[in-house]
Amino acid sequence: MGNRVGTVVLAGAVLLCATQSALAAGECAALAKAAPEGVTITEAVQTPASDEVPVDHCLVRGRMAERTGSDGTPYAISFELRLPDTWQHRFLHQFNGGNDGKVVPALGEGTGIATGNSALARGFAVVSSDAGHDGTAHPEAGLTAGNLFGFDFEARRDYGYAAVVKLHPVALALVERHYGRPPDYVYGYGRSNGGRHAMVAAERMPAAFDGLLAGYPGFNLPKAAIQHAWDVQTLRSVGDTLAEAFSRDEMTLVSQAISEACDGLDGLEDGAVFATYACQDAFDPASLACADGQDGACLPADKVAALERLHAGPSDSTGTPLYNSWYWDPGLNSGNWRFWKLESTVPPWGMKPIIAVMGAGSLAEIFTTPPTEVEGTPEALEAYLMGFDFDTDAPKIHAMTDAFPESAMELMTPPAVDAPTLSAFKDAGGKLILFHGTSDPVFSFKDTADWYDRLSANNPEAEAFTRFYAIPGMPHGQGGNAPDEVDLLGALVDWVEGGAQPGAVPAQFRTDSKEVREANAGAHRPLCPYPAYAVFTGEDPRSADSFECR
Repeated sequence: MGNRVGTVVLAGAVLLCATQSALAAGECAALAKAAPEGVTITEAVQTPASDEVPVDHCLVRGRMAERTGSDGTPYAISFELRLPDTWQHRFLHQFNGGNDGKVVPALGEGTGIATGNSALARGFAVVSSDAGHDGTAHPEAGLTAGNLFGFDFEARRDYGYAAVVKLHPVALALVERHYGRPPDYVYGYGRSNGGRHAMVAAERMPAAFDGLLAGYPGFNLPKAAIQHAWDVQTLRSVGDTLAEAFSRDEMTLVSQAISEACDGLDGLEDGAVFATYACQDAFDPASLACADGQDGACLPADKVAALERLHAGPSDSTGTPLYNSWYWDPGLNSGNWRFWKLESTVPPWGMKPIIAVMGAGSLAEIFTTPPTEVEGTPEALEAYLMGFDFDTDAPKIHAMTDAFPESAMELMTPPAVDAPTLSAFKDAGGKLILFHGTSDPVFSFKDTADWYDRLSANNPEAEAFTRFYAIPGMPHGQGGNAPDEVDLLGALVDWVEGGAQPGAVPAQFRTDSKEVREANAGAHRPLCPYPAYAVFTGEDPRSADSFECR
């Protein structure tokens, strides 16, 4: 396929015609005076390789789509483009995570890409942006500063999808100007909210990318935010504080109980449950409850009920689900899981977890309509979640007003989220790889699996252009006792450019993580395309050759 220049055009993003003479390759400084209309280049400097950035490259920074919002705040899409001196004729649009609001270095690295071998290091040109807003524009707002763009509809829309649509052709035009030719292949990569961006792009920009890599995607972002309120109310019902709801020892007990029930289902007891789906039948949370007179190695009945409520997911008073349920997995005792759900190590957050602070502000000010202004203190943000009403507040993720003519769900989720086919993406020759940790505390692995099931049901050819990989034990990104070192970008490139449809992909337990079991450190496992999983059939538990996909 290749050469995607000009496949997407949004009003205000004016591209130069392909017939215009391109600047000579390597003339980095010249890009400062050669920007497309409506784009301001603030920096264009030749940059030598360093420990942080592995190759000599041209670093370009700029902004576009400048305006004053309905809230009186200046807005723009700020971006960074890195153009390697040794270019392999590939381009990567790096979709960032969280609430965006800052330009993350355009390196093309992270979970799902081999450590130390970023996209930039492989000769990709890479672009990154803040998705149309500056998260530091309102320091007076305290912990809600990064959410206040949610009061401006255009900023919400840019965050949802429009910033990618606007920036993409501009970045491609700058690539062509610098090298004198367009890229042969165009890729997109993101994790968490960035994974959502990738899935949205597959629907809204089906001809813009040859390959998309989406990691632990928050494609149902507003629904997942409702889970924050559900979690906080549930956990506070069994603890005076969120941290006290479940101690580290109690979560280790839960993890061990799941392992005892499920670890052998894949043929090897290594603390990583590859047979995720069978585990849901094998593990009975009631086994955690203390019997009469039992002390230790068990949980009080109310705490068991709280864990079951968390895993059931949010619902309204009629029992109607508001998001999805969650799979039981031994990774619930990871530091990442605890950081998101129970407690952080961040003093300005009052040591509260991410969901109770940053997640609360997002739900109040970005994902519900009209937005609710919340004081930017840890106490006020947790109080907002404690007062969240699942009958009257949850429907606000679908609400619209004159000032907000599209709901948060319309802005944030793929347009066909409940009935995906990706037919246009498939017809354009695109390839999509998704991956998700089975112990993700933020976005339900089951929600992603359910989406993939719907895609497969609606499009019998789904396996011809999509792949989905579960990473057992992995929380929200690398962590836990998980084989989380894997190069899915390499698999995607081989598929797009060489036609090598990926099957089992090699993965490894890292050696630099204290959460990996000592016997697992450095061991290899295959990640199998969903719904298959790796089963131990050989003799050497450290070799991927000892496993087969079933």
